[in-house]
Amino acid sequence: MKSVLIGGIGNVLLGDDGIGPYILHQLESQYDFSDEVALADLGTPALDLTHQIVGLRALILIDCVRSNDTPGRIVTYRKKDILSIVPAQRLDPHSPALSECLMTADLLGASPEFVVLVGVEGESYEPGQPLSPAVEQAVEPVIEQILQELDRLGYWHQEKRARQNPDIWWGEVLDLSRFESRE
Repeated sequence: MKSVLIGGIGNVLLGDDGIGPYILHQLESQYDFSDEVALADLGTPALDLTHQIVGLRALILIDCVRSNDTPGRIVTYRKKDILSIVPAQRLDPHSPALSECLMTADLLGASPEFVVLVGVEGESYEPGQPLSPAVEQAVEPVIEQILQELDRLGYWHQEKRARQNPDIWWGEVLDLSRFESRE
């Protein structure tokens, strides 16, 4: 049974917003983890995230944050920090819903006891663009932080003997014109 979820959050088509899935795919290609650890590209979750976190011991999320700080700066939020934020009015079904999901899981008596969100301050959210250089420089430090969190919790991981190329198809400039409607 999985007791830890490492989840990458973000829209890979919007530049720095894709940092969560980007780092998640890097982790998958570079490290092996104990059977209790699951890795998931969560995309842009809404309240459906609740069913993925109920019953976990630990939840480690990677996401892009916007706080008008220095691009590439790493910010860590713990469960108490996330729960202290009053949920804002949801503008669409894809608005981040982490605090609502944690509160719902708490009401069910099945919320993860350990929650950490590792955020990277974004710079560019242009459709079809790769990560900005400032955000890309945060990749290795975020990976190290995630591995340290796993160590602290007592979960095994090790570097793969033969690293694989990560499946990051969005890592370069995308030609979005092929998706535009032709009238």
